[in-house]
Amino acid sequence: MNIGQASKASGVSAKMIRYYESIDLIPRSARRESGYRDYGASDVHRLAFIRRARDLGFSIEQIRDLLRLWSDRHRSSAEVKAIALEHVTELKQRARQLDDMAEALRHLASACEGNSRPECPIIKGLEGEIPLDLHCVAGAAPKPRMGNGSGGQKPRSATRQRHRAANA
Repeated sequence: MNIGQASKASGVSAKMIRYYESIDLIPRSARRESGYRDYGASDVHRLAFIRRARDLGFSIEQIRDLLRLWSDRHRSSAEVKAIALEHVTELKQRARQLDDMAEALRHLASACEGNSRPECPIIKGLEGEIPLDLHCVAGAAPKPRMGNGSGGQKPRSATRQRHRAANA
C-alpha cells in the first residue's frame, strides 16, 4: 500500500511517517518501480504501535526502547514495566506543573476586574510586575503571590508612572 493508505490504516499522518523514517524509528519503506513508498501489514502494525504509544505521551526515545522490546520475543516484561512506570511518574509531574499554572492563572484572573479600564493583573503577571509562585510545596496547593509588599498597593509600570507624571 502507498503512504496515504498506510497513513489511513495506522492513524499516523504521511508527514509523521516520513519523519519516523528519517529518524530511523521505522525502517525505510520498500519502493515500487515508480519510486513510491510501499508499506506492508507489518509496517502498518508498527506505525499503529507508535501512534498508540504517542497517544499515551511516550517520548520518541521511550518508543524506540519499547519497539526494541516489542520485537524481542525473549524480553523481560520488567523492562517494559519500568519504562511504563517511569513515564507514569513523568506524567504525574507534568500534571502537577499544569495544575500549578492553572492555579496561578486562576488567581490572576480572579484579581482582574474585567472592565473597560486598562489596569489588569493578568498583564502585570505576564510582564513580571506581579511575582508568580509556580512551585508547589510537596502536598500543598500552590499559592501565587500577588503583591509587592507595599501595603496592598499594586505596583505601577514605569510607563504608566511616567504618563501620570507628565499629565499631572
